[in-house]
Amino acid sequence: MSAAHARIQAVTRVFEATAETRAVQALGPIDFDIGRGEFVAVVGPSGCGKSTLLDIVAGLARPTAGTVTFEDQPVVGPPDGVGVVFQQDAAFAWLSVIDNVAFGLRRRGMAARAAREVAAEALAMTGLSEFATAYPAQLSGGMRQRVCIARTLVLRPRLLLLDEPFGALDAQTRLLMGDELLQIWRQSGASVMLITHSLEEAALLADRVAVMSARPGRIIAEIATGWPAERDSRLVEDPRFGRLTAELWSHLREEARQAMATQKP
Repeated sequence: MSAAHARIQAVTRVFEATAETRAVQALGPIDFDIGRGEFVAVVGPSGCGKSTLLDIVAGLARPTAGTVTFEDQPVVGPPDGVGVVFQQDAAFAWLSVIDNVAFGLRRRGMAARAAREVAAEALAMTGLSEFATAYPAQLSGGMRQRVCIARTLVLRPRLLLLDEPFGALDAQTRLLMGDELLQIWRQSGASVMLITHSLEEAALLADRVAVMSARPGRIIAEIATGWPAERDSRLVEDPRFGRLTAELWSHLREEARQAMATQKP
């Protein structure tokens, strides 16, 4: 693995007790690095703290203990150079596709014409050029998610954090969106951390997959996939794809059982 681009050291997250609830340790301790230019996926049972971990790396939440650094600087708030894409459709319904993508640039003070030129490049990268003047309501769910990815990409993140970005899509669309994500990763040179429930998605897309335990979430296994950078969804035909998915499930099966048991009324 290349030098650490982001480093998670002894991170824990505890949600304090309230009048209605007891204190809950959601996460950790976790020690984990993301290599520069690496594509990492994180899988784990529901409620294990995957999204909490992403929020901490993004600077959207603070750990109870431990530290996160990005490019050797402590993360104490959203750092410059980190982009986040969530599962929810966050496209602005009242803006055209190109104006959605240019939104962050305009917020940074870039002139409208220049912002649209940069946005047009991102639309070309995500295959949306012919829909530049369309509105989100005229697009499919997968296309709207591409708009959200493009809106993040125009800000040129060096670390791209993705929280179940394809979770609402059907299986075939997820495969195709995965191909596009891999192409974007190769073209941008960014490091990527993908949170996903799908073992197949993790096994296909990532250079390395981290498996988390049931709550409190810890890293219990790290599996290198060994795929070449120039990969796409045709890898599902490779027998090693099935073996990787099975290996991930072998680590996760009992953790998922444990998570289910704690969620029963």
